[in-house]
Amino acid sequence: MSAEKLSFQAEVSRLLDIVVNSLYSEKEIFLRELISNASDACDKLRYLALTEPALLGEDAELAITISLDKAARTITVADNGIGMNRDELVANLGTIARSGTAAFVGEMSGDAKKDSNLIGQFGVGFYSAFMVAREVEVLTRKAGEDAAWLWTSDGQGDYTVAASEKAARGTIITLRLRDGMDDYLEADRLKQIVRRYSDHIAIPIKFLEDGKLETANRASALWTRSKSEIKPEDYKEFYHHVSHAFDDPAETIHWRAEGIIEYTGLLFIPGSRPFDLFHPERKNRVKLYVRRVFITDDCQELVPEYLRFLRGVIDSEDLPLNVSREMLQSSPVVQKMRQGIVKRVLGDLEKKAEKDAEGYAAFWENFGPVLKEGLYSEHGNERDSLLKLARFRSTHGDGQGDGLVSLADYVGRMKEGQDTIFYITGEDASALLASPQLEGFKAKGVEVLLLTDPIDEFWVPAIGQFDGKNFKSVTRGGSDLSKVKVEDKPEDEKQDEAADKDGDIGSLVALLKLALKDEVKDVRASERLTDSAVCLVADDGDMDMHLERLLRQHKQLDSAFKRILEVNAGHPVIRRLASHVAAKGAEAEIDDAAYLLLDQARIVEGEAVPDPRAFARRLSGFLEKGLA
Repeated sequence: MSAEKLSFQAEVSRLLDIVVNSLYSEKEIFLRELISNASDACDKLRYLALTEPALLGEDAELAITISLDKAARTITVADNGIGMNRDELVANLGTIARSGTAAFVGEMSGDAKKDSNLIGQFGVGFYSAFMVAREVEVLTRKAGEDAAWLWTSDGQGDYTVAASEKAARGTIITLRLRDGMDDYLEADRLKQIVRRYSDHIAIPIKFLEDGKLETANRASALWTRSKSEIKPEDYKEFYHHVSHAFDDPAETIHWRAEGIIEYTGLLFIPGSRPFDLFHPERKNRVKLYVRRVFITDDCQELVPEYLRFLRGVIDSEDLPLNVSREMLQSSPVVQKMRQGIVKRVLGDLEKKAEKDAEGYAAFWENFGPVLKEGLYSEHGNERDSLLKLARFRSTHGDGQGDGLVSLADYVGRMKEGQDTIFYITGEDASALLASPQLEGFKAKGVEVLLLTDPIDEFWVPAIGQFDGKNFKSVTRGGSDLSKVKVEDKPEDEKQDEAADKDGDIGSLVALLKLALKDEVKDVRASERLTDSAVCLVADDGDMDMHLERLLRQHKQLDSAFKRILEVNAGHPVIRRLASHVAAKGAEAEIDDAAYLLLDQARIVEGEAVPDPRAFARRLSGFLEKGLA
């Protein structure tokens, strides 16, 4: 069979260009990545062989073997793991078969440094070989199959796949080195790299020299060792192995649970947010082992979805080695381990929040939106723990939304007479801070939480209250600020406020209601406005305004709710309109004024004006009269 020439997926070509030219100053990590992949292949075969021993055959000792050929300028990394067939070769090496790839590539800017950081979140694995190799060959045969396949590429856009002569089970990767890479043709140099990056790998890594095999790593599962004998760099490299990422872990959680059930956990919180964290097909990637034997990296019952950013391993002493997918789904042992994992991780995060506020703030920026999903999905003690961990921007302090506050902080600062936790939802904290709905709260020094994650629209109603205090959106009607006591104001300010209220705007409000009867639910004088003339709010029983916008954007809602138009009785424009109401013929002008005020309120909310031509006509008319 002749070689079949294929093209890399477009995303792969872009990745390869950055990987080869600008990704890493320490190109030696290519060996770490190839060894990590080989280790995974051996783990998978060992698990399958539990129920299909014939897959191992006579080659039962799983290992990774590295050899050099200085004359040919090649490095070979071989494993006798699961191997690949033709379709798997194309899927694994010609495309990026991972969820969220399109979104990831869409974020690439063309700026090499910026894109390198993105790729560090993505993980390039096998493709790192092209940092040092001008050509890569992959010879592989899948366990249980007879056909062998040879994949070849120079990383320039194309690759070939061809049937090959009979080969041993597993995968042999041969790198033909680029000029200037002579350093990697020295066995001592490669052994140093193995000891630095891959000593924790539980599969033996052997060097073939002069016909003899020498094991270069300790080949014992890192998580089984005592914490006192594990160095920080050991943890770091194990994180790189299990996560296939290139950042460093922000937190390492290593413990052994003993009692009714026994298991060991070695989990990591990434230092940066994985690119596919919010993809619809998101899953946790914690590996499950049973007595040091790899079982699966797809046990979704082991870790709740809101902790899917965790990377690492859980090794059970109680599950059977031949545990099936169906058994995992209903296993009480898995449920007990899940409870223990959640308790341990949330407990460690609580300690970090208390002892390292700055470090916890960095964690929250990366993963807070995901943790808040647990506020919506979980109940009982788990939800209570998450509420303690939750952090928010607010109007407290410098008033710019900088810094994070806890719910306990908020409740501790509530004003005398305040019995409600006020919040506002939107897409951007800066825009929220400029919202007219906040004016009355700012004037009375009432703190408002600034909620900018989509999940905020769902967990807040699900919880309802904290510490006996109800949550209430400031964009809803009925935000009674009259109960909130503030320090006495100077006499001149009191006189100004009294003067503002002297003008009776009842007639104006009545005319506005009449003019806008088909557009709004109600018109009323506002308690919340101090600077702006008008704003829109939702009625108490209606959907929050930001949630409605979200649902309409995603075609989840066909029609809009009518809103309440609130007018600021003390604003010069409103006072002037009120005085004109009594004048002869003023009622004829009120329709245009009413619609201009409504459109103004819409624009401030970031909403489109439904009839731009009518808006322009009315605005021109008022300008003309004002300039006459």
